[in-house]
Amino acid sequence: MEPPSEVLKKLSGLEEFYSAEELTELYNYILLNYKDSELLQGVIRLADYHKNSSTLDILKNILLLHNIEKDDSDEQINLRVLCAKAISNYKDHSTLDTLLYCLNNKNENYKIRLACADALGRIGDRYAVTPLISVVQDEEEKSVYVKESAAFALGLIGDSRAIDPLVAIMEAKQGIWDKFSFLKEKIVEVLGKLNINNSNVLRVLKSSLMDSSSLVRINAVEALMNSEFDEAPELIRTALNDEDEEVQRNALIALYNMLGRDILDEVISLPSYSEFLKNQAKSIIEEYEDE
Repeated sequence: MEPPSEVLKKLSGLEEFYSAEELTELYNYILLNYKDSELLQGVIRLADYHKNSSTLDILKNILLLHNIEKDDSDEQINLRVLCAKAISNYKDHSTLDTLLYCLNNKNENYKIRLACADALGRIGDRYAVTPLISVVQDEEEKSVYVKESAAFALGLIGDSRAIDPLVAIMEAKQGIWDKFSFLKEKIVEVLGKLNINNSNVLRVLKSSLMDSSSLVRINAVEALMNSEFDEAPELIRTALNDEDEEVQRNALIALYNMLGRDILDEVISLPSYSEFLKNQAKSIIEEYEDE
């Protein structure tokens, strides 16, 4: 057999000669009868242009390793990750059980679980909200990356049911926070995306402005900027004097978006602000105001 790259090149050249149905039949045949992961990944990408429902079941079977021996090789893992991504492109709600099965299988490779969580978020079915919340809350879940992906998926779905569990996690102050601040970063980002005028969310965002992680503080600034909380501008103002210059810069940009030119003039004129922040304010004026 020719190298996969050559086969894929020839397959790509068939697009102008055959109908979508004929090409789908060919792609499905290869997916069902060949085992080379590089070839199969290329065919999945080609089939994704057409998104024929007959291919969807094949993708689900590859993801679930039906009639395929599991070998945990990087090639097979990458193939299955691509299947999860391709499945999400169909936006087909019948795929949720397959994706949830892989996500909840703690013996599964974490990359595949991440891809399935992401796929659930992109499909956007609210049926997935409760299972995703369960993943984020699961104290026995060893992979913080899986928790992070589940939280991100909740943000994509945008269901308000996620608010209270996410707030509870942030306020639990579990020991895991000391080691994995990026889960906090993700939850704060998700709470911002949900954009619900909720006193519990405001409390979390306010405390996040004092978090030890600068990225958590930056995400809190952005979440407040996009919120409808009356207190948001004053809370963001506190970050103008943050010890981290990147947090200062993000706070200034957020306030400029909310308040306009006045905040820039204030920063430049008052001695209480750092030279770094003053220079940032001058740069914004030069770029956006003095045109």
